Formats: sequence, structure tokens, C-alpha cells
Amino acid sequence: MKKILFPSKIQQLEPFSSRFDAFRLAAEGCDVLFAMYPAGTEVEPHDHDTDNYGIITRGRLYLTIDGQEHEYGPGDWYHVKKHQMHSARFVEDTEEIEFWFEEN
Repeated sequence: MKKILFPSKIQQLEPFSSRFDAFRLAAEGCDVLFAMYPAGTEVEPHDHDTDNYGIITRGRLYLTIDGQEHEYGPGDWYHVKKHQMHSARFVEDTEEIEFWFEEN
């Protein structure tokens, strides 16, 4: 079983599961997701109705936008605009904090 490095208080938040597993913190105008991606996870091309920002806390994210792949590691921030098609892959266990901002 994979060790989760998020603090126990974070692990007590509402579970979230879709293309990935996370702990969800709902805020006004934004959902904050503490996301976990096991090694080998691939997320197919998709888009969101939200403006998304994220920071990698462990592992590596390979994010493809407009046909170009970008690599993000611990401490790196990324941004995916609302309705921007993108895909992702994770070659090692990865954790990140994602901010999904609703349109004002």
C-alpha cells in the first residue's frame, strides 16, 4: 500500500475520486484538491469548466498542452486554463495540491 504523505488532517477531508484520488476542501469559488497519482497513471486528454492551478509536492507531473509536454517537480506550479485540452502522465508516485477556480 502506498504511503500518503499528506498530513492526517488533510486525509480527514472529504474523499474525491474521478480520474485520480484526492481529498477535497470546498471553498467559495474554488475547490482545493490534495491529489495522489500512483506511478504509471495516465490521464487522457480532457478539459475543465474551471481555471486550474497546481503545485507538485512529491514526484513528477508530465503535462501536455497544445501538443507540448512540460515536466513539473516538487515546488513547481502549473496552470491549465478553463476549457484548455490537456493530458497528464505520472512515471512515479506523485502528490500535488490543485486549485479549481470557478468563473466569477
